[in-house]
Amino acid sequence: MHGNRLAAKVAIVTGSSSGLGRAIAIAFAAEGASLVICADLRPIIGGASFGAEEPAVPTHEFIQKQYGETSARFVRTDVTVGKDVENVVQEAVEWGGRLDMTVNSRSVFLGCKYACAQFLQQKPHPSGHRGWIINTASIMGLVGQKVHGGNVFVHHEPYDLRTPMTQEQYEDTTHRSAISAMTPWGDEWGSPQDVAKVAVFLASDDAAYVTGVPLPVDGGYCAQ
Repeated sequence: MHGNRLAAKVAIVTGSSSGLGRAIAIAFAAEGASLVICADLRPIIGGASFGAEEPAVPTHEFIQKQYGETSARFVRTDVTVGKDVENVVQEAVEWGGRLDMTVNSRSVFLGCKYACAQFLQQKPHPSGHRGWIINTASIMGLVGQKVHGGNVFVHHEPYDLRTPMTQEQYEDTTHRSAISAMTPWGDEWGSPQDVAKVAVFLASDDAAYVTGVPLPVDGGYCAQ
């Protein structure tokens, strides 16, 4: 993806060192975001190379290589700690002049709390909007699944996406086949980039009249 759908927008992406967060941060930069704040506990997550492009390169450095040194920064953030979340918002404002978009992969409450506070303090974006918030979650927040014995469990991973969290399931032939049978795509699992494209849409003016909606990127699993 290369374009300007997010031009002149400043973003925070949590969980940016691997998986969905990394893909979303890179996609935001590719679509013209003026600054992407990469927020995570560490710039590189050990063992998180599955499905990633140049996994040995931290996300913010990968973006900088493509779009310049001022296009991204890493801020160490524990999203379960209010002070850390407040700090990453302040860092975005200090370096980018404002905050327009935030992607919460964990601790949605704190992410929304501090982002909304900043949105209300600043002038609206030229589009007229004050800010965009995207919260990611498992599809099991929408549906349950029966397993052997009739029990129900909640699955907290991006279910049929090729990410470091699902590498073990993907490489286990039996487990992979069982999950693949749950969507019309069969053995073709989705990628983090599939989620990143949707995140770009939601953060762009193309979704100007879209809000408060759960949007599964699941290969049709929830539509069964």
